[in-house]
Amino acid sequence: QVQLVESGGGLVQAGGSLRLSCVASEETFDAYSMGWIRQAPGKERELIATISWDGVHTYYVDSVKGRFTISRDNARNTVDLQMNGLKPEDTAVYHCAASSITGTASSYSSHYNHVGQGTQVTVSS
Repeated sequence: QVQLVESGGGLVQAGGSLRLSCVASEETFDAYSMGWIRQAPGKERELIATISWDGVHTYYVDSVKGRFTISRDNARNTVDLQMNGLKPEDTAVYHCAASSITGTASSYSSHYNHVGQGTQVTVSS
C-alpha cells in the first residue's frame, strides 16, 4: 500500500500562490503516474493534474490550465503542485494520488487508486 502525505495547504487571497508537496513511501515510486485530486464542499472529487512516471508528460483539467504546474522528483519520491492565480473556486481539500495501474499522465480518476488524506486550500475573495 502506497502511503502519501501532503503538505503546503493554507489560506491565501485571490490571485495568490501556494505550493503543495507530497511524499510517497514507495520504493517503486518512479513506476507510478502521480496526480492531484481535489474535492470542494458539496462536490465530487475532481482529478486536476497528473504527471507520467518520467515527468515528461502532464495532464491538466481545463479549469487549472495555465495556472497550476505539476512536477515530480523521483530521487526524493515527491510530487509538487505549484498553484498560481488562485481563485475562490479553487477552495477545496487537495489530495495527492498515485496510480499502480498506469505510468502515463492519465485523465481518468479511476486510474489513481492510492489517495492521501489531503490538505485544505482556502482562497478568500
